[in-house]
Amino acid sequence: MSELKTTYKWNKIPWRKLERKLFKLQKRIYQASQRGNVKKVHRLQRLVMNSWSAKCVAVRRISQDNQGKKTAGVDGIKCLSPEARLNLVKALKLGHKSTPTRRVWIPKPGTEEKRALGIPTIHDRATQTLAKLALEPEWEAKFEPHSYGFRPGRSCHDAVKAIFGEIRKPKYALDADISKCFDSINHKVLLEKLNTTPTIRKQIKAWLESAVMDGKQLFPTQEGTPQGGCISPLLANVALHGMETFIENTFPTKYYRINGSARKTPPPTLIRYADDFVILHPDIEVIKGCQIAINQWLNNLGLRLKPSKTKITHTLENYQGNVGFDFLGYNIRQYDCGKNRGIKDTRGNKLDFIPLTKPSDEAVKRHLRRLGEIIDAHVSAPQQALIAKLNPIIMGWARYFFPGASKETFTKVDHLLHKKLRSWANKRHPNKNLHWISKKYWLIDTEGWIFATKDKKFQLWKHAKMPIKRHTIVQSNRSPYDGDWVYWGTRMGKHPELTTAKAKLLKRQNGKCNRCGLNFKQEDLIEIDHIIPRHKGGKDRYENYQLLHRHCHHEKTAEDNSAPIAEAK
Repeated sequence: MSELKTTYKWNKIPWRKLERKLFKLQKRIYQASQRGNVKKVHRLQRLVMNSWSAKCVAVRRISQDNQGKKTAGVDGIKCLSPEARLNLVKALKLGHKSTPTRRVWIPKPGTEEKRALGIPTIHDRATQTLAKLALEPEWEAKFEPHSYGFRPGRSCHDAVKAIFGEIRKPKYALDADISKCFDSINHKVLLEKLNTTPTIRKQIKAWLESAVMDGKQLFPTQEGTPQGGCISPLLANVALHGMETFIENTFPTKYYRINGSARKTPPPTLIRYADDFVILHPDIEVIKGCQIAINQWLNNLGLRLKPSKTKITHTLENYQGNVGFDFLGYNIRQYDCGKNRGIKDTRGNKLDFIPLTKPSDEAVKRHLRRLGEIIDAHVSAPQQALIAKLNPIIMGWARYFFPGASKETFTKVDHLLHKKLRSWANKRHPNKNLHWISKKYWLIDTEGWIFATKDKKFQLWKHAKMPIKRHTIVQSNRSPYDGDWVYWGTRMGKHPELTTAKAKLLKRQNGKCNRCGLNFKQEDLIEIDHIIPRHKGGKDRYENYQLLHRHCHHEKTAEDNSAPIAEAK
């Protein structure tokens, strides 16, 4: 096999085979970690780090897949040739050294502040990714259920949906943000918490203590994990692991009596996305106690809450001038239904209030500001160039907020964008009247006025065209490393143990058999069927494919063979 490796060319490597081989090792690490078998976890992690498949995948991710793949470190190398990638695979090995990171300053969205990134060299990024491939399955088996940031198979929408599920009743909320989380983590506490093999520990310690090159000056790093490093998000999650359990143990379930009957108050609910988190509870005193307790817990890590972004509020009523809170761009609160509105839940019970998640005012302002900057920069550009620049931004923003109650906001943003485009057109033609300008840049169809070219090849996408679709939250005990390819194929449309076709069809069919309507199970035999058989003119296209149980497939094939061809058409 070693001779075979050297004969591979980069573009001829069987990537699916390598991904599947790596995933099988990661799944075993996950299962061993669930059982608490530390010795086996460490043995399997060594196998991953010495695996040629894992090294190839690591190099491919940092040189071809990652968004910042062409960002140079202190060595100035931005990209690699296919031959250089193969050479990097051969040289990839965890040692005890690390080169300094290059400091890059990027603006924070919506503020004048700038965030410092530490960009490692390509070699260090590949090594960090290799270590992450070995460590992530172990910690995925340990992480708390309400931790959503920087984890595979979890997203911002899952965190927002989790909060939405917790505010069926009015509650107080501690909306908090950790100040300079990545830059202030205590190295000693983090390494003790990581509790990994000596080789990985020494290498991670070298990465943490590698200096930062800002311009021509070299600065030592005594604390924090460099933002920009591939393994930094995982290390931050490891450092913050245990926060949810700490809150539940500090404020356990309390029982009290009302009119002779026992009632209970559950512990506070903590929902975290990276360094942003929310604590919910119906008792204000418990929320205040949580703020004090969390600050003390964070002090042990060298962290603290950011005063300007930490506040106590209520989901329904005004508390200290605050109602609801903003989280990950969404505004989350409850609205009073009033006495005569008659809004009911799924059981037919009348509701006094209704929880809603909408795009926050700050997110809307930031989005409109960005669109306005693009429009102002394209005053002299052709209409099609402006449309081509605006459409990806509009579609991306609408796609992020479509799980919420966003229809009204989308319509409002479209109206304000229309005004900006009117101003853009007036600047281009100051001596023309409104009728002439409208006829030149706008067309009328069933949806009303659309900003489009005469031939309709370029049309501005409207926010309100995005259909509202509720997000299904990830199950709390699930991880992509658990090996349940039916669940993850249905949810994500991809899985290492599935072919691309089966994964896409699973997601399209929502995990159900198109013939019997039953949910697929992991032990089921699943086959791809042609909806219209090929001998009756059916094509080999996704539109003509469906997933069926094997027995359902046999039944359908028998029916197709017995039915006349003319009748099938």
